[in-house]
Order: sequence, then structure tokens, then C-alpha cells
Amino acid sequence: MTKPLIGITTSRTTSEFGYPQFALPVTYVQALVHAGANPVLVPSDLPEDVLKGLVPRLDGMLFSGGGDIEPHHYSADIHPSLSYLDSERDRVEFFLLEEVLQKGKPFLAICRGIQVLNVYLGGTLYVDIPSQIPGALKHSYSPAETPIDFLAHEVKVETGSRLAEIVSASTVDVNSTHHQAIRELAPRLKPASYSTDELIEAVELDDYGFGLGVQWHPERLISHAPMAALFQAFVEAADSSQD
Repeated sequence: MTKPLIGITTSRTTSEFGYPQFALPVTYVQALVHAGANPVLVPSDLPEDVLKGLVPRLDGMLFSGGGDIEPHHYSADIHPSLSYLDSERDRVEFFLLEEVLQKGKPFLAICRGIQVLNVYLGGTLYVDIPSQIPGALKHSYSPAETPIDFLAHEVKVETGSRLAEIVSASTVDVNSTHHQAIRELAPRLKPASYSTDELIEAVELDDYGFGLGVQWHPERLISHAPMAALFQAFVEAADSSQD
């Protein structure tokens, strides 16, 4: 059997010469290759008919991190902390998620990805943790101030969750580079972990084969056994879904 083919969502940027381009941190690709998958980068402005033809050929989908979702999708107002809003990326990822869910494809949603998942399924977000939750942990560590694998805080893993089964632990240390988080959890999602300030850090799609979202960046922590196990479980699920 061939290695599973896993799509990865990308962001839209502009080169130093002013040319539009797509971008993705290499750590996503490295993590999937390390776990035994063949990654495919999915441009974030494809028309829906192209996306509809692409998803059936994939064995899984990774929804990557990136800029903020436009707040009107979860009935919130514009906030000065919002950055890298991209309506095209929102459109593509919501459509991809719809197609993935309809076809029962395994998926892993990371950072922005967990927020896309929650919003698409009817949940809401804290637009900005520091200004909306007094006393919250520091969740937004930038690469300029800390290494990408800096372990910022601990998360508690819910007993009996699929995540607990995968990481074989009740707590794990994670990195943290987000200023937003789940506020109201979407009805179809179950919390799988919390930070010590009680923010949801991971979710699982109820009654679904493999559908996980995490707020941290496990692709930057592959040298840590629990995060390597998470990618391994995702790739194994994608492998099992091959026709």
C-alpha cells in the first residue's frame, strides 16, 4: 500500500518582489513525512469545483495555523489585535472542512485550524485573550522572543479522550503562539484538554473516525514523544482510510 496522501492548507502572502504566493512553515511537511505520509500543499484560493475534485483523492487533511478568522463568521466585532485576515482562506478552509466531514476523512486541525473547526460547526472565539480574560496565562509567545519549541505551559488531557489514548498521559507540556481561543464550544465537539486557566486547548469531533484539533503547534515538537505519537496516530488513520 502506498503512503497516505495528506493535504495541508496554506496561507497567502506576497514575495519581496510584490508577487502573490502561497506559504507554509516547513515543520508541517517535516512532521508528516517523519510520520510516514506524503504531504500535498493546498493553495488557499482554489475555486470550489477544484477543491471538490481534490478532496476525494486525499486520505487526510491537516488544517494549519496562520492568521485570524474574520470575526463576522462568529458574530464578533473587529478588534485592533486581529491580524492577517484573509476572506479567501476562510472560504477555502470552511469548504474543505465541509467536504472532509461529508466524506469522513481523517483530519488534524492546528492552532488556527482548531478555531476554523469550532467556528464552522457553530462555536465562537475569544477575539483576544489578554483583553477579554483578565488573569489568563500568557498564550501568545512569538518566535522573536522564544524558540518555536519553547514549552510555554502545561495542558490537562481529559480522561477517556482519544487524545489521552494517543499521548498516554494526563498532562503534556506544549508551546503556545495564539492570542485567540475557543469561547463557546460547537455542539459536535468535545473538549479533550484544558490549560490551567481553563481555556480549551484540544477538541475531538464526536462520533467520528479521526477528527482532532489542538491549539498548540505539535508539528514543532516532533522530538517530544507525545507530539510524535499524535502525528503517528493521524497518519495511521489516514493510511487506514485509503481505498
